[in-house]
Amino acid sequence: MTVRLPPEKCLHVLREQGFPRHDMETCGREAPWDSAWTAMGLGPGLLTGLLSGAVAGGAPSPRPRLGASPRLPCWARPGGVVGGGPGGGPARAAPAMNGLSLSELCCLFCCPPCPGRIAAKLAFLPPEATYSLVPEPESGPGGAGAAPLGTLRASSGAPGRWKLHLTERADFQYSQRELDTIEVFPTKSARGNRVSCMYVRCVPGARYTVLFSHGNAVDLGQMSSFYIGLGSRLHCNIFSYDYSGYGASSGRPSERNLYADIDAAWQALRTRYGISPDSIILYGQSIGTVPTVDLASRYECAAVVLHSPLTSGMRVAFPDTKKTYCFDAFPNIEKVSKITSPVLIIHGTEDEVIDFSHGLALYERCPKAVEPLWVEGAGHNDIELYSQYLERLRRFISQELPSQRA
Repeated sequence: MTVRLPPEKCLHVLREQGFPRHDMETCGREAPWDSAWTAMGLGPGLLTGLLSGAVAGGAPSPRPRLGASPRLPCWARPGGVVGGGPGGGPARAAPAMNGLSLSELCCLFCCPPCPGRIAAKLAFLPPEATYSLVPEPESGPGGAGAAPLGTLRASSGAPGRWKLHLTERADFQYSQRELDTIEVFPTKSARGNRVSCMYVRCVPGARYTVLFSHGNAVDLGQMSSFYIGLGSRLHCNIFSYDYSGYGASSGRPSERNLYADIDAAWQALRTRYGISPDSIILYGQSIGTVPTVDLASRYECAAVVLHSPLTSGMRVAFPDTKKTYCFDAFPNIEKVSKITSPVLIIHGTEDEVIDFSHGLALYERCPKAVEPLWVEGAGHNDIELYSQYLERLRRFISQELPSQRA
């Protein structure tokens, strides 16, 4: 499946945001952006047929993975964005039972169903790293040599200072002025993985800091330009991190690691920068809504933003699923009602990866939900290109949150 954005749409967004003419011309030349979605599957053999929706004599269905590379708006794209992989062919229908076909149920129970393994193979698509964390030499006596990347003295942080080095895969490099706004460092999760963190100081003395959990198939190197643009336009600072197995973070992607990774990021943001929970906005995009909802269900914060969220892993793979199975992964639908902070849900009506119905279902289950943003015609990776995106976020952060605190 190919998603194509007309150049005039991107130019319209830039005009509304007041960008210079040369920026608009650059955007016009580079648009449209194409993304071929990778077929969703659990792996080779029988498991591929299972989660691709294949049946005897049929071919795998074109089910895309959760959150392929986002189409970044021109204000946040100094370079190219990595696209997804090829999709599959059409599938033949099979008799369904409680949302799952008979063959799919048999395969799940014979595997046996393991939520962690299902989640890892179904949802995670870490790209080749676009950056590395380079330790700066320590100053003073005995500080001539730089410590190796993996050297950590405590779970709350790392010794010395670190700098961001973008690889050739990033397709762009920052100016020194931009690099001066970015601070990077590794921390350690409760599961023993090194978690790469990034703090972008967009606005000195900003009221809020956004703890951003990004989507799939990207890392901090690819998202950093977006963070700079988003933070400066929302007048917020941005803190983000890479999941285990992504970017310079160690370990392997898994559901349990997702929860441990955001816990480590939350603690680092609070202890390293002294930011209180009432100044932190949790923002999750696509697969990033999973750790965001989990953390928000356990801690109160200033607000929560769920961008193209999913209800659960099984409901993405099998849209007719009506209940939460014991082996389901990413059960946002069971946790969202526990969130005590204001929640803004954003979803595109033409989302081809996580259906629009997921956003609606979460909105209905969330007692703290505010007026949502349903972007007419938007897909999974292009919501940021619509003017309503920034407008709704600005109103939520600058007007609605202060009024709720008053």
